[in-house]
Amino acid sequence: MRTTFEIIGGKSLKGDIVPQGAKNEALQILCAVLLTPETVTVHHVPDIRDVNKLIELLACFGVKVQKIGETTAGSSYQFTAKDIDIAYLETPEYRQQAAALRGSVMILGSLLARFGKGKIPRPGGDKIGRRRLDTHFIGFEKLGAKFNYDADDAFYQVDASNLQGCYMLLDEASVTGTANIILAAVLAKGKTTIYNAACEPYLQQLCSMLNRMGAKISGIGSNLLTIEGVSQLGGTTHTLLPDMIEIGSFIGLAAMTNSEITIKNAQIHQLGMIPLVFQRLGIQMEFRNDDIYIPAQTNYEITKFIDGSVLTVADAPWPGFTPDLLSIVLVVATQAKGTVLIHQKMFESRLFFVDKLIDMGAQIILCDPHRATVIGLDKTYPLRGISMSSPDIRAGVSLLIAALSATGTSIIKNAEQIDRGYQHIDLRLNALGASIKRIEEE
Repeated sequence: MRTTFEIIGGKSLKGDIVPQGAKNEALQILCAVLLTPETVTVHHVPDIRDVNKLIELLACFGVKVQKIGETTAGSSYQFTAKDIDIAYLETPEYRQQAAALRGSVMILGSLLARFGKGKIPRPGGDKIGRRRLDTHFIGFEKLGAKFNYDADDAFYQVDASNLQGCYMLLDEASVTGTANIILAAVLAKGKTTIYNAACEPYLQQLCSMLNRMGAKISGIGSNLLTIEGVSQLGGTTHTLLPDMIEIGSFIGLAAMTNSEITIKNAQIHQLGMIPLVFQRLGIQMEFRNDDIYIPAQTNYEITKFIDGSVLTVADAPWPGFTPDLLSIVLVVATQAKGTVLIHQKMFESRLFFVDKLIDMGAQIILCDPHRATVIGLDKTYPLRGISMSSPDIRAGVSLLIAALSATGTSIIKNAEQIDRGYQHIDLRLNALGASIKRIEEE
């Protein structure tokens, strides 16, 4: 199914919006249900393509999936992985499902821990440059797994019949790599120490959930984790955090469209530098208990560094600024007053959507695959609507925000990419006064 969005821009939005459960956390948490035969209940699961595909994949393995409720933040599910058909790994259907979803790599840690083996095709997902899996597999190997990659078959195969705890220093603070290694280590024999571990809130959530299931993980929130292996895990109940990327997207949307928006139940203490970076772009916001109120702003001005030099916004491992919001920051800067340098350090292809913004009238200099200089138009010259295509989730929603602020009508093709990460985004924004028409084609 191909999805196209038709957007009539130039409308100011107003109202309250509830962020969905966190996509990146959901992918980790759902894979963890494979670690136990007991029931795991998860609240605020977002209704988005990547998460739904993973739930379908779990069901094909024999996980009993039951939807038990629904809220504006997402759905509640019960997962029972009692009778798992590990032979499903050898089927053509598994290859097709797993290859279409990059998050499927996360099932490996749980499969290795509980069943001693795993297999996965080279995962799909965003076209945002190389995303190595070395950290995952080096970690598995240090735990005693034997790994083989068949280049002709494009399959990774792992034998982990005797996982043993160990010390490891990760070559990079990979979020998914750290999560995968944790999932494998919780049932390994002995003690595992992971140094240079990622420590994002989503990983903290995963570790806390595993501890409630009976795991013994210490150092949560730091880059040094210690895991005492246990023989089995039990069931639990878990609630996902609100999606920080969606919260940042809504902050940027409000500024670009001169809108008055309140983001409800934002778990502000878990957002790290996100509010600060948007405040540096000149965006006003008020923290009202756990809500973020963004008033309508006719203009917003980018701050400079103390010495008067041009502001640079760069991504970094947590607690640095998340790379998933750099696309949003770039778009928001196009209508700010002032200049900012965007430095995308982690993915070399994530800035290549700027040609579409330039076609819309933005003033952007793409310095190289990692850096772009944005000269803000101060809303003196609004962007103009064009026809374009979404290359990935984050660029897609950035283009959607640009289109909502632009004069005239914009067409965004390949909008199913946006659906991979944002739950019913057209309906939720239309409820605030946007004009987004969804067109589905076979």
